[in-house]
Amino acid sequence: MTITQRSNLIDVSFAVCTALDRVGTVAILTGGSAATYYAPDRYQSRDADFVITIQTNPGASASALENLGFTEQGGIHRHTHSRHTLDFPPGPLAVGAEIIRKYETVRRGEEVLNVLSRTDCVRDRLTAFYHWDDRSSLRTALVVATSGEIDFDKIARWSKSESSVDKFNEFARGLTALEKT
Repeated sequence: MTITQRSNLIDVSFAVCTALDRVGTVAILTGGSAATYYAPDRYQSRDADFVITIQTNPGASASALENLGFTEQGGIHRHTHSRHTLDFPPGPLAVGAEIIRKYETVRRGEEVLNVLSRTDCVRDRLTAFYHWDDRSSLRTALVVATSGEIDFDKIARWSKSESSVDKFNEFARGLTALEKT
């Protein structure tokens, strides 16, 4: 669980989540870093975004991060041996207006990583496209959607609740075009 210059974002995320888990803090990998988890060969984020859902002892969480080699500066946690930073955006864990209560828990040996589901990761990226017209987030949503199985119907229903049917249709067309290639 040592973070080095060679540690990639996924390695850093596993180390951080495991250290926090050991002190009773549940942190969920979200945002672009979740997209990197699902499609590491096609999308790379430089920071790991975690939303904390349970924290029994904030002091223990801070110590766990310090023990990994992170220092906090202006809300961003930096590591002397890694280019990857940490960010802890405020909760609740949500995509658009919907609170997320389920997430994936992945084990890698003794390490643990809590991460948005692939479907929720797509919805998270689509949120930026729907509300801020962020086309790079649309591209990322497409990359994640084609990296494995998603619940397309759930995304369609959610998109309707977000009043974004037209942009969802653009996503669906893009997905169809990628699946044909």
